[in-house]
Amino acid sequence: MTTARVSTGDEGPRSKRAAILTAAVECFGEFGFEGTKWSAVAGRVGIGQTALYHYFETKTHCLLTIMRLELQRSRDQFTEATAGQSDPVEALRAAARAAFAVSEHEILQMRILQNNLSLLAVPRTSAKEETERQAARELVRQIERDWTRLLTRGMSEGAFPVRDPHTLGQALLGLIVSVWRWYRPGGPTPLSEVSDLIEGCCVRMVAE
Repeated sequence: MTTARVSTGDEGPRSKRAAILTAAVECFGEFGFEGTKWSAVAGRVGIGQTALYHYFETKTHCLLTIMRLELQRSRDQFTEATAGQSDPVEALRAAARAAFAVSEHEILQMRILQNNLSLLAVPRTSAKEETERQAARELVRQIERDWTRLLTRGMSEGAFPVRDPHTLGQALLGLIVSVWRWYRPGGPTPLSEVSDLIEGCCVRMVAE
């Protein structure tokens, strides 16, 4: 897998923002958020620590930005995978497969997101941190709605047994994202096998 780089879409050609986010993902993924020194991120980018504050007022601000960007990437991936899928079962399979069509860098981003989700539950005193937190929370709601709509469509068309689509969607999401707590690239089980397993589990949970 190739290493993807975080793109924010709001930076000029001389900006260090994307490089800082990429370095932060690497550091948070390797050492954990609490174990990462802000100076270590600056060192990987090749800038002084004070330069970081031009882009992020705190290490937590940077973390929340990474989480928001990862949630947006995941939602975009779901949308692309399911677009034009007329068969709800195939749309479900496509959504599950897409969740695992990721680079090693994106795996780190997802692990960081899952390990720090509790951060989204408590309002932040910093305005910039709170803006990112609220945006991330809204993306969580949108992702849950996307899955709920997919399941609702399948139930209305008779492809899936009728159950509570919101609860079922949350269960599917829980199954998928749990992988990033334990999966490590280069481990004994290839990601392709994990993807096949989870895809089959998702279909059985919904269609049987």
